[in-house]
Amino acid sequence: MKKVVTESELTECLEEAVTLLCSTVKKTLGPRGSNAIIDHSLLNPFITNDGVTIAKNIESEDERINTILTLAKEASIKTDETVGDGTTSTLVLLESIFNNGLQKIKDGKNPYVLKKELDEATLDVIDKIKKESKTPKESDYYAIASIAANDNSIGGVITFLYLKLKNKGAIRIEETNKSETYQELISGYTFDTISASPYFLKEEVSFNNPYILIVNKEIDDIEILSEVINFLIDKKTPALILAKDYDENVINEVLSLNFNKITNVTLLKLPEYGTHQMDILTDLLVITDAQIVNPTDEVTLASLGRCSEMKIDKETVTISFNKEKKELIKHITNLKKEQEKETDEYELDFLNNRLSKLTEGRGIIRVGARTLTEAKEKKMRFDDALHALENTSAGILPGSGIMLCKISDELNPKTDGYEILKLSLNKPFFQILENVGLDQDSIYKKIKENNYELIYNILEEKFESLSSTKIIDPTSVVISSLENASSIAGMLLTTSSLIINENTQLNINIDKEL
Repeated sequence: MKKVVTESELTECLEEAVTLLCSTVKKTLGPRGSNAIIDHSLLNPFITNDGVTIAKNIESEDERINTILTLAKEASIKTDETVGDGTTSTLVLLESIFNNGLQKIKDGKNPYVLKKELDEATLDVIDKIKKESKTPKESDYYAIASIAANDNSIGGVITFLYLKLKNKGAIRIEETNKSETYQELISGYTFDTISASPYFLKEEVSFNNPYILIVNKEIDDIEILSEVINFLIDKKTPALILAKDYDENVINEVLSLNFNKITNVTLLKLPEYGTHQMDILTDLLVITDAQIVNPTDEVTLASLGRCSEMKIDKETVTISFNKEKKELIKHITNLKKEQEKETDEYELDFLNNRLSKLTEGRGIIRVGARTLTEAKEKKMRFDDALHALENTSAGILPGSGIMLCKISDELNPKTDGYEILKLSLNKPFFQILENVGLDQDSIYKKIKENNYELIYNILEEKFESLSSTKIIDPTSVVISSLENASSIAGMLLTTSSLIINENTQLNINIDKEL
């Protein structure tokens, strides 16, 4: 059985859900916002001030409220998916737009007319935001990352790598069981190590000018490799062989040759699967001049490629190569063309990763802390900083919601939709000040009197000129926050009924009475 919730009961549920979600998350906004402790059914509780993470974990025992929460959370989740930052500001804007819009409806405004006006006003405000946007200077990147992470040291680490690598997808952030945080800059093409036998990699190995053989089939007989093995014995040169699989006898014979110091050959299986495997092999062919051995081909000396240096450990193979090769430059150009056309996010990430390996290199930040809880919270800050840097291509704006305050002050409320935004755009600015316990009105008054050429630095407790401040937001983050807040608020305001499982609701009502 289903229960239909409408009219005043629905309105109460909508208000309660929005308040529960937004009032919880908005307390974390700003450089001195508070944290939340989140319990987890499978992991230890952890601490965070990440808006979308907190939002995803907010639930209600009331199925009516829970259903609405699922929809309202989409505003923050969509912002996170699009730009990876600004998720708390999204919910601050959502709460204000919804509450002001609901009041208009209670006063007799048609919800669908109101939504149309709100959509029009939102597009207008976004155009105004774009006109205020500026191109970032190199010094701005550090400020952007530090603000997003709410930590100057994190901002410094991530900015150093970002400016050096200059390629989206080139930086990976992961936790480590060590207490300190450290970074690695990897110059070379890397892929996962899949060893044919653990005896090939008892320790990390490094080769100078090794040969490489790529075989796109199983090597089931050592005779297949006889010409290459004899060549390697004669040249006394190390080699890496990549194949789909190996017969056990082939593995044992190569291990025996290595043990007796006749050869120095490492047998690995081909990395990745499907089309991604072929993509990696294509890259390897370009950088090593190898020729892939397909199922119907014979292994010859012409199949061998070579590189300047190779390092292999239990996790990663790293190949150094000549980045000035004409074939490589042409290959990179073709990959960038693919990059411009690709729309699938997963495939685009994989393509970005390939490009980073073939160009400037890749960076890894291993986040350590004294406890697992601290490491998780710290990693979220690194993630936020990286996302903020990746969003600078659309330009930057003065931070702390000041630009939205300026637009709000200048906005002509020609419809109810415009009036709602005029009342809502300054909420992130006031919420940041409220979370610190500062006099919001006096600070805003001074900024307004100076034609929005001042900004208040909360950490240093002083006013700064916009021309010199390092309090900066990526333009795309501000736009995405407003777009998603307005969109979800509009959907909630035009909701006239809620359908839920009646048995669940009856159980909740009985529990409340008991």
